[in-house]
Amino acid sequence: MKIIAIDPGFERLGIAILEKNLHEKEKVIFSECFKTSSKDPFSKRLGEIGEHVRLLIKKYKPEALSIETLYFSTNQKTIITVAEARGVMLYEAARAGLPIYEYTPLQVKIAVTGYGKSDKKGVIDMVRKLVNVDKDKASDDEFDAIAIGLCCLASMRN
Repeated sequence: MKIIAIDPGFERLGIAILEKNLHEKEKVIFSECFKTSSKDPFSKRLGEIGEHVRLLIKKYKPEALSIETLYFSTNQKTIITVAEARGVMLYEAARAGLPIYEYTPLQVKIAVTGYGKSDKKGVIDMVRKLVNVDKDKASDDEFDAIAIGLCCLASMRN
């Protein structure tokens, strides 16, 4: 099973392609922190996100999308732009015919660390123990995407 996992964002989004074969450990095929420029208009940034997700789906041919649900923060403007960007990501997955699996931050933390209130460092440390990740990887968003993918693969296994 190969999936594309996304930690949704507008300025930065974590993206990972993970694969799990029968009797094998999960493997990260690709991961990145994709960024859009704050200098560009909103619509251009949404278009860049959609095009990038579309190209990754075409290149890696995942069988599903795993994405984190949004949680409300105090910054309403941020939540709206991220929700709109997330809509573009969901659209591209639906356009490609991929089933979509959504997980809350709590579900992801429990699946990866066993503790729903883990901090970023705890999630990153466990991701590094569960899968091989380049030592140079430093983006929280990228690790979050990998964790979302691991959560999805674990829930599919069960």
